[in-house]
Amino acid sequence: MMQLRLNPALDPAHYASIFRQEKCVQVPNLFETAVANEIERVIASVPWRLICQDDSGQNVLLKPEELASLTPQEKQSLDAGIRERAAQSIGYTYFMYPMIMARLQAWDPGHPIHALTDFLNAPEFLNFARALISYPKLTKVDVHASLYGPGHYLTTHKDDDSAVHGRAAYTIGFSRDWRADWGGLLVFVDDAGDIRRGFIPRFNTLTVFDGQQAHTVTAISQFTPKPRLSMAGWFRDDAVGG
Repeated sequence: MMQLRLNPALDPAHYASIFRQEKCVQVPNLFETAVANEIERVIASVPWRLICQDDSGQNVLLKPEELASLTPQEKQSLDAGIRERAAQSIGYTYFMYPMIMARLQAWDPGHPIHALTDFLNAPEFLNFARALISYPKLTKVDVHASLYGPGHYLTTHKDDDSAVHGRAAYTIGFSRDWRADWGGLLVFVDDAGDIRRGFIPRFNTLTVFDGQQAHTVTAISQFTPKPRLSMAGWFRDDAVGG
């Protein structure tokens, strides 16, 4: 993998001012073009798992071989459960790769995704994140890669489970020439359920926001011609080894 670095033309002070006022900011052209293209290639090549919930609401990660081994009846039951929970605004379903877990547990040795995990937790990116949200005590970046295909979704929620140490939520998008009709929008909603603000997926764009705002990723349309690729997680201030 080529040397990873942020776009040297970025001015974090400009975006920090927006974040202070709005608790949400987008940073376009996070990486130089050649680096962004390489990152896109690396993310697209990971061995994805399907993440969904079981009947008790617990997360389940299914490897490709596990999905392939399901009988037609098991696959039908899985899909029916996913649709039922989605209709009740419960949970999420999409392909993901848990980058931190994979790094700590030495999954897929030699895959360049691990260099990307390390970069997001190295001084250059951490210092940029600290400046962006005006919080110098950040210690690490939680991250997973995601691929949303037709029918995938993330229901409306607040990031309450990360409230103790998650200082801000973020996504880094790698979706090119996206259209709103395709779904996959990051949307913020008010207490009445009305949309306050929304963003279409974009390429090489960092979005940082207060995860205590109710937000959702709208379902991907059945006619969407390509996947929604991103990395996402939280800027955190808990102990590095925690």
